[in-house]
Amino acid sequence: MLNASAMAAGFGQLGPEQLRAALENSLPRGATTAEKIRAIEAGLRSPAGEALRDTMARWIVDVVVPVNALVPEAYAHWRPPVRDAMMFVVARLSPARLAPKLLEQIELPANTPAEVRLLRLIAKVPGLQKLGQVIARNQHLHPALRNALGKLENGIRDVKAEDIRAIVQRDLGRQIQTYAVKIAPEILSEASVSAVVRFTWRNPETKRRQRGVFKVLKPHIPQYFAEDMDYLQGLAQYFGDRHHTYGFPADLIPDTFRKVRRLLRHEVNFVREQKTLIEAGTLYRSMPGVRVPRVMPFLCTPGITALTEERGIKVTKAAARFPAARRRQIAEQLIEALIAVPLFAATEDAIFHGDPHAGNLLYDSRTGELTILDWALRERLGREERRHLALLFLMVSLRDPVGAANEIVALSRQQIRMNSPRGTMIRQSAAEFLSAIPASNLPSAADAMRLLERVTMKGIKFPSSLIMLSKVMFTLEGILGDIVGSDTGMGFAIARRVARHWLANRSAFRSPLGTRDWFTLQCSALLYTSRLWVQWEQAMLNRFLKPRAAAPRATA
Repeated sequence: MLNASAMAAGFGQLGPEQLRAALENSLPRGATTAEKIRAIEAGLRSPAGEALRDTMARWIVDVVVPVNALVPEAYAHWRPPVRDAMMFVVARLSPARLAPKLLEQIELPANTPAEVRLLRLIAKVPGLQKLGQVIARNQHLHPALRNALGKLENGIRDVKAEDIRAIVQRDLGRQIQTYAVKIAPEILSEASVSAVVRFTWRNPETKRRQRGVFKVLKPHIPQYFAEDMDYLQGLAQYFGDRHHTYGFPADLIPDTFRKVRRLLRHEVNFVREQKTLIEAGTLYRSMPGVRVPRVMPFLCTPGITALTEERGIKVTKAAARFPAARRRQIAEQLIEALIAVPLFAATEDAIFHGDPHAGNLLYDSRTGELTILDWALRERLGREERRHLALLFLMVSLRDPVGAANEIVALSRQQIRMNSPRGTMIRQSAAEFLSAIPASNLPSAADAMRLLERVTMKGIKFPSSLIMLSKVMFTLEGILGDIVGSDTGMGFAIARRVARHWLANRSAFRSPLGTRDWFTLQCSALLYTSRLWVQWEQAMLNRFLKPRAAAPRATA
């Protein structure tokens, strides 16, 4: 057993190499790897285990994977919460899970890069892996940091191909022979909770072989999932209680951990995603140019999802190869598929994709088809909610503050009269928000969600589905920015879809909007030019009346 008390006492007096040597010397000499792991685990379980954890945690964040090296100087204000979060997790991982990680870090060569050490540290820790993925998708991060986090996301390698094949063969049993399934020898891709392998199978009806992919729950996830959910919940509570210490808004850091927790909870629910994929396939069946992988129920289990193999590459990478006009078409295709189609669905209850980052969107340059992957996270909106949401998007695009305020009130969970103090606040917020958007910019649907967030900060409550949808809009806005720049015209793209489908088939076109809504929109559209002109005049007047710096006085 390690002398935890002695190690804790001498920790602060040793340099990196001395500390590493001291840790190595504390392990049983000539012992096997399994014996060393058992020694560390026994130390973690001993009465002095807390001291040992603290020693090891400080060694990790200050020496092994130094926070100062991981977080650039430009983000120095993030170093304290990152360091505290790492300390928090190390303090709560089970001894059986933490011991092999500590030994691995001790035995890695001294010159091992911090990035490599971090990948080893978060291996088989889906909560931390998913956290890195979520942060990497933040469009406001410095490009260098986003690229580094992207490499960490793509570098997840914590399961073997033979283990995945063994799970498929065990769980599918006789179906392997019935459909003559042949599994590829290598893993196609790997995420925090699942791995994907290609396969071929023989269709009994056509007698032909077809291609597919198995998405398989990793074998260690059932064992570690509950523990990851617990420490993510603990992190949300920890930072919620101490937000004033770091100088960030109260919900900023806790919301991130809650989002990661929600993502993990849905991503391990394969049965739920299988049902969602079938529903999404029905939703997009009539939309040319958009695909959803088809589920093969006869090869699915609660831990395996069998899907058709789809062609394409990440949409942002594909779009970069085309001229501006083609990129604009791809951007509008994304807006129509991810926002307009579910928004104007004929069903009473429509689904939205809840995690549309670029990795979940494949584009086939040859056919122009967009494939939407990974439906583990999705949200539902009822017909009436979608009606008011569509009107809000269009009113913001038309720069109509009164119309936008009316839809915000309709979407809220509270009974608000427009002439009440809260109604007045919403009207003022809408007017101020829209007037702050330059006349040269096209307001987007993401701007509408920003307006919702602004009034939320002032105490107005909205359904949780709208809160999630706002995150979806911001994610999509970032992708559109990567493809065509900031001027995406999201609201007008939505309006074009409505007009195009209505004109093509008026009798079949069904949307949440009624006759009165169309009349209201037409009236608002008639005043759009005058509102834009008034805003332009006000901007020019403000520019003209802007105080000038006083001229220096002449001196004798």
